[in-house]
Amino acid sequence: MVDDGRQALRRCQSCPRRCRIDRLAGERGICGIGALPVVAHAGLHLGEEPPISGSRGSGTIFFAGCPLRCLFCQNHQISQAPSLANWPETTVSELADLMLRLADEGAHNINCVSPSHVVWPLAQALRLARERGLSLPVVYNSSGYEAPEALAAMSGLVDIYLPDLKYLDGRLARRYSGVHDYPEVATAAIALMLKQVGHLRVDEEGIARRGLIVRHLVLPGALDNSRRCLDWLASLAPEVTISLMSQYTPQHLAVQEPALNRRLSAAEYEAITDHALDLGLYHVFVQDMESQDTLLPDFNQDAPFSPRG
Repeated sequence: MVDDGRQALRRCQSCPRRCRIDRLAGERGICGIGALPVVAHAGLHLGEEPPISGSRGSGTIFFAGCPLRCLFCQNHQISQAPSLANWPETTVSELADLMLRLADEGAHNINCVSPSHVVWPLAQALRLARERGLSLPVVYNSSGYEAPEALAAMSGLVDIYLPDLKYLDGRLARRYSGVHDYPEVATAAIALMLKQVGHLRVDEEGIARRGLIVRHLVLPGALDNSRRCLDWLASLAPEVTISLMSQYTPQHLAVQEPALNRRLSAAEYEAITDHALDLGLYHVFVQDMESQDTLLPDFNQDAPFSPRG
């Protein structure tokens, strides 16, 4: 591991929580992951935004663990599982080989999902994969809760940033995801991502080659938060590409939170899509309400995104 990455893990500052524990010595912070990444699932994924999934699928690598503690996390089986410490780690060389395998299977890109807490070994693996012949675009698919040092480590290695913008209401961020500073951190991170890769650019087949797509999941009863997120994105750049998601259903611990213990309604989602249009945001992907039933993963099966029985 390069010196800067080793030092970052010795007093871990990989994410904005800055736990400052020694992951090289086996200590684990909020994310639950040691010095090496844990790959929870890897495969071709057809359920991402059209420029990411395309016709052949996105080569997704789901990393276990997460710095956030979202009550409604759809990936909670791998992000917050209490058994993370017992899951097998993946070496840098193995991770590079995994990327090359996905390329051989026909992936349009290499899609690194929830990578913020493993940026240092990921950066090494990406360099190694490039040396071994990887030529696909790399997608950095994250919660938006990113340390600037991590994004600096990714500069030149990432072609497409796919962050969330979950909240511009710090009270909701603290209550629903366990961090008070999400709005400040995520807006700074997204602005930096845009500076690094610019706006979305696609090839003649409509497949993303470079740029930024910002995701926002509309939460039930939190429309003011969604409006504030869209207001900020419009102020950042009206031509920014946005993925406005309707797929919220109560998952994980959301059933314990009255405001979250119901599905998003079609009327709520329509109100937010209308607000996007009112702001002049026209580069927006929208979802059918059926996504609430079709896009829920189950990481206890070999194909997490196949229809549930």
